[in-house]
Amino acid sequence: MRAITAILLLAVAAACPLAARAEVSELRIPLGAGGFGFLPLHMMQKHKLIEQQAEKAGIKVTVDWARLGGPAAMIDALLSGSAHFVSAGPPSFLILWDRTKGSTDVKGVAAMSSMPMYLNTRAAHLKSIDDLKLGDKIAVTSVKSSIPSIIMQMYAVQKYGKDQAFRFDPYTVTMGHADAAAALISGSGSINAHYASAPLAQVELRNEGIRTIMNSDDVMGGSTTFTMVSTTTRFASENPKVYAAFVAALKQAQEMIKADKRAAAEVLIESMGGGKTFSVDDMVAILDDPATKYTTTPENVMKYANFMNEIGSLKHRPADIRDLFFDYGDIAAGN
Repeated sequence: MRAITAILLLAVAAACPLAARAEVSELRIPLGAGGFGFLPLHMMQKHKLIEQQAEKAGIKVTVDWARLGGPAAMIDALLSGSAHFVSAGPPSFLILWDRTKGSTDVKGVAAMSSMPMYLNTRAAHLKSIDDLKLGDKIAVTSVKSSIPSIIMQMYAVQKYGKDQAFRFDPYTVTMGHADAAAALISGSGSINAHYASAPLAQVELRNEGIRTIMNSDDVMGGSTTFTMVSTTTRFASENPKVYAAFVAALKQAQEMIKADKRAAAEVLIESMGGGKTFSVDDMVAILDDPATKYTTTPENVMKYANFMNEIGSLKHRPADIRDLFFDYGDIAAGN
């Protein structure tokens, strides 16, 4: 009897730390690079949607929204534990998933937005990307691993064969979107093309001589996830209520954008510092574009993954979308 009692006491003692462990009370979430792809995060911040959803679940959570953008900085923040959820484009996420598989095991939480990117140029000789010549420079946010870089690699394989996957890489240079737009519009910079996202892509096209010669949806064959959210497996498993509150808040933010686009446009303009560059009407017009979508369901992420594995950018090849995302119904029902 004493032996049985001792075993039971040990079992209770072992279980107590697990039972007593509380979920995080403060979430740390970088706001990302800005623009339409990150609008749901700004809606969540403005209207305290995570806090509301957490309260419904019986927990209290505060959120630290860090002004941090760029895939590299956010990946470092996630892996160091200084951020709990991070957002990026599918290629950056896939590289992170690949490198942490079997260790930190970062996986996708949900898609956040789907929208095309546009290759804009002012160079008269560029009728298509095939016309690139020595001296031409295309600004992208990250050479080789950004959405535009992967899109151009896909196009190169489609048209010229697998051995030509990196055909257009030498023409790309790393530059932030705002700096690239300013350089392209002025015509005095070191670039003559920019793979841009909304709203800067539309701002560029207002200027005489600038036109689009390629967009990412055309190469991908349809609507494609532009931004998505990820976290570590440990965080998701240790904080199920907080995780669920985040997902619920993300869905609520997406529905709010669809229900009142003018109000959402005002939030976006405020997040970008206001000013006169973007009017509410301009922003609403972009939100009204059928190509601009806010959904948690991933679109064409597997197409990125399979391609990046085939050209050697990813070591691991996911069997299906459930290998990449935590399996939460509609979120992991995409492709």
